[in-house]
Amino acid sequence: MDKITLDRINTFHPDFREKLLAEYTECNNKLLGKGVRLRFAYVYRSIEEQDKLYAKRPKVTNAKGGQSIHNYGLAFDIVLLYDNDGNGTFEEASWSLRKDGDKDGKADWMEVVDYFKSKGWEWGGDWKSFKDYPHFQLKKEDGSSYNWRELKSKLDNKNFIINEGIKYPVL
Repeated sequence: MDKITLDRINTFHPDFREKLLAEYTECNNKLLGKGVRLRFAYVYRSIEEQDKLYAKRPKVTNAKGGQSIHNYGLAFDIVLLYDNDGNGTFEEASWSLRKDGDKDGKADWMEVVDYFKSKGWEWGGDWKSFKDYPHFQLKKEDGSSYNWRELKSKLDNKNFIINEGIKYPVL
């Protein structure tokens, strides 16, 4: 298991942390082969962190602070780590959609995508207007997407819970 990712999962919306942890664990332990590890590059992002990413060039995100589902603890971005020399250090970070590091005949990235989609997550690679291949976000129980305006309104109207100093909308 990846301690960095485990720490980041602890910033996910408290109502869904256990679900995300269980799925992350299953994906790593049962899906990805030896020498491949899933890491969450981002989970929760503060408004300030989001604004800094928005200001970066070349462009990193289309969302200003408050406009990202990350700002509400309901999204995560992935990267795959590879232990190329077999010594357990995972020296390569990859965003390749095609690499098959565990040599099982299927691209590792797409194995992760298929897994999380099968668990009901929305994948940014399926979006029509903008492709965000590392991005996954929680869907509502009815299968629809969360809207940042709705989530922001909950925080603005003090309809939130505080956990570890982070405000999360009540869902």
